[in-house]
Amino acid sequence: MSKPVRWGVLGAARIALTKVAPAMMKAANCEVVAIASRDQAKAGQAAKSLGVRRAYGSYEALLAAPDIDAVYNPLPNHLHVPWSIRAAEAGKHVLCEKPIGLSTAEVKQLIAARDRAGVKIGEAFMARTHPQWLRARDLVREGAVGDLRLVSGHFSYSNRDPQNVRNVEAWGGGGLMDIGCYPVTLSRMIFGSEPLRVNALLERDPEFRTDRLTSALLDYGSGQAVFSCSTQLAAYQRMNVFGTRGRIEIEIPFNAPPDRPTRLWLDDGSSLFGDGIRTEEFPVCDQYTIQGELFSAAIQNNTPVPVPLEDAIQNMAVIDALFRSAKTGNWETPSI
Repeated sequence: MSKPVRWGVLGAARIALTKVAPAMMKAANCEVVAIASRDQAKAGQAAKSLGVRRAYGSYEALLAAPDIDAVYNPLPNHLHVPWSIRAAEAGKHVLCEKPIGLSTAEVKQLIAARDRAGVKIGEAFMARTHPQWLRARDLVREGAVGDLRLVSGHFSYSNRDPQNVRNVEAWGGGGLMDIGCYPVTLSRMIFGSEPLRVNALLERDPEFRTDRLTSALLDYGSGQAVFSCSTQLAAYQRMNVFGTRGRIEIEIPFNAPPDRPTRLWLDDGSSLFGDGIRTEEFPVCDQYTIQGELFSAAIQNNTPVPVPLEDAIQNMAVIDALFRSAKTGNWETPSI
């Protein structure tokens, strides 16, 4: 049996300390051995809270450690590509939080760094490997909903904290980058193709200038995807997949709970009162543990990572095009 992949965490981001790192530590093939912060005391506190044995007072020190195989990068969006490049140059594999960068141009730099260094780099879209989404994709492919025509979704929360990184425009804040990226990647996964053109409407916060409400339309040729996302609405998330003969609804599509079963509903469309709905329930699992297991297995077996940069740059191209559309008022074509 292969030795566990030894992981280091760049930064003490909340998602790292409360979700990703603890979940990865439950995976047999993952070992979180170090965490770094620009503040030694903060790094020490974070390491103690996780039960991690080493803490570094700089990112550079962690990257220089010879016994760290891979790095998890949960830094603010504008630091994703710069520090992932530095990690690659240090010979580390990288699992980087979404969105992978601020633009396709940035992702091209990251791809070049990956290829030079010969390491694996992937985007941390944990929802894409959750059993509920793999099942939804398989149901569509099996024809359970007939011909696929529409993927629709909504994702929102409320946060007006000016100190929060999600509300800093220069750091890649705003709804589309933070949460709109999910319905983009999942609609691409379900359609199994790239949108031909996109259209978007953005409303910006008058103080932060980040998009606080975004609505988008993606034209896949054979069907469409529509979604809304907001950083200043009541918290809610749901996605539906519509075909000519049925519908699939994902109850909690993005932040699937790690402590209770998840569900999807397959509706044959025979009754508006739900008489034609069949429920499929999935056992308790942690999507962050699954993500860590699969990425580590890709390192151990030299196989593709779950969401490689070739996919990440396509997702970024759609986001770039949506921002362009919001400025021009026109349909825009995603391009890399």
